[in-house]
Amino acid sequence: MDVSIFAAFERGFIMPRAIRVPLKRYFTRFFKKDLLSGLTVGVISLPLAMAFAIASGVNPEYGIYTTITAACLVALFGGSKYQVAGPTGAFIPILLSIVLTYGYENLLIAGFLSGIILIVMGLLDMGSLIKFIPRSVTIGFTAGIAVNIFTGQIANFLGLTGLERHESFLATMNDIIIHLGTTNPYSTLTATICFVIILITPRFIPKMPGSLAGLVISTLIASLFFPNDVSTIASTFGGIPSNLPQIKIPVFTLDKLEQLFRPALTIAILGAIESLMSAVVADGMTGTRHNSNRELIGQGLANMVTPLLGGIPATGAIARTATNIKTGAATRYSIVISALFVLVTMLVLAPYAGLIPLASMAPVLMIVAYNMSEHHAFIGILKVRSLSAGVLLITFFLTVLANLTVAVEIGLLLAMMLFVKRMSEIMVVTQVVPDEENNLVELSEQDELAIQDCPQISIFSIEGPLFFGAAQMFSHSIMNTIHYDPKIIILRMSKVPLIDITGENHLRTIIENLQKKGILVLVAGLSGQPEKKLRTTGLYDKIGSNLIFPHTSNAISYAIEHINKDCCRICKKDIFKDCLLLEKDTFIPK
Repeated sequence: MDVSIFAAFERGFIMPRAIRVPLKRYFTRFFKKDLLSGLTVGVISLPLAMAFAIASGVNPEYGIYTTITAACLVALFGGSKYQVAGPTGAFIPILLSIVLTYGYENLLIAGFLSGIILIVMGLLDMGSLIKFIPRSVTIGFTAGIAVNIFTGQIANFLGLTGLERHESFLATMNDIIIHLGTTNPYSTLTATICFVIILITPRFIPKMPGSLAGLVISTLIASLFFPNDVSTIASTFGGIPSNLPQIKIPVFTLDKLEQLFRPALTIAILGAIESLMSAVVADGMTGTRHNSNRELIGQGLANMVTPLLGGIPATGAIARTATNIKTGAATRYSIVISALFVLVTMLVLAPYAGLIPLASMAPVLMIVAYNMSEHHAFIGILKVRSLSAGVLLITFFLTVLANLTVAVEIGLLLAMMLFVKRMSEIMVVTQVVPDEENNLVELSEQDELAIQDCPQISIFSIEGPLFFGAAQMFSHSIMNTIHYDPKIIILRMSKVPLIDITGENHLRTIIENLQKKGILVLVAGLSGQPEKKLRTTGLYDKIGSNLIFPHTSNAISYAIEHINKDCCRICKKDIFKDCLLLEKDTFIPK
């Protein structure tokens, strides 16, 4: 059979060229690998889907719907061949906050909006920009999320009763302490059994997912020995439906859109970061290269469709993606197979899933929280004792003590400020003079200025981007270095890669002030974006095209031709090699 099973998608640009595989070849070479990988990922995804949904304050079936829908859509339309999408622990605090503040129906609207934002980000080529968020920010709010997830499961682990769901970490901890007297020993025993099994399973049965083994065994023990003494999914949520979800369009209003935009933006940013981090991990494991913008579009489509089926927001899951690769996935259809497995399992085993104790879910999420905390990276950044450590702690404590929306917003603001500060430090303005071999060297000692500097020509070397963060420092550096009024100033700008409108304004002010003093300003080495910017703003013409030179040597030659020769005849410094020739009223240009 010669016809590609993916030809239709190929013509529509959606499917990657790597999947142009004939049907017969796919089933003979790739299907077995994808089947094994898909079943393994499906087994892992099912308990996590329910656990993440319950921790987010919604019914467990909504996590299953998300796992099925998001996995398929991101696999088919995303930019990574191995990316497994679905509900993740990173979303738990923000989703719980939205549910507690606005309700489940509005969570669907926020998820839909986040999908639109992700698609816009992908279309605007913002996939590469996400990668520039400092690690201190991502580690900070990831560790904060881990703390919130872990503490949020203490009540289920101990079987506490009478508690309310809180958005605030402090309120949650206070409520736990107040209700410690309601600890259920059966719930604690069930959770402990599940926890121990999760830890020991990888040692004795490496291929068995620990979370699944823990859930099954602890559920069997609780059902056989104390069936009515622990809260289960069925007793709390009424069980899990064994039928397909119905499509339901959320009611959109202008007030709701305005109200939910910030939470939706937080979901989109967090989802973009998580999915692209997961894609990078997949690239490192397989030697492939993902398309970041296309990945954002795929994630956006998934988050627009899942709310229509009652699902919660989804993103790339690093652990499930790594499992997909390690178990030998050959194509992205392994992810589709995993989603189909979850679907069939839900339809067949839904009544039995209702028997799972909530106490069994708690250790699953606690271990997820521990794994995502990246405590080694957290401690490593703190040991550096730099500004990054400060950003890390601020983002972490805001995530824990305030909420994730505030933490992401302030974390990104701190990231931008940190970036601007570091970029401004790259900007260096130094005064230079020729050495004995006529090479320009830095004049660093101010007490040598009177000895080494030419009384009529000053040369300044400017290095680094001249933008809003460095413009003020640039102005101070130039004006503070000039301790006298030379006849001519040469600005070497060959190492200025960029000038923004603020930098142009400061440069214009400096040149105008110098020109008012009767100082001739020459510019050397201007090219690329800086030259285009100065031409656009008119500063190029204000300086004078005849005073802008391709090389510093050309500017020096022009300067020597236009200085006061009488001063040169009595000057004993001989800064330039041509100074001795000028005493004879002759000049040989370089």
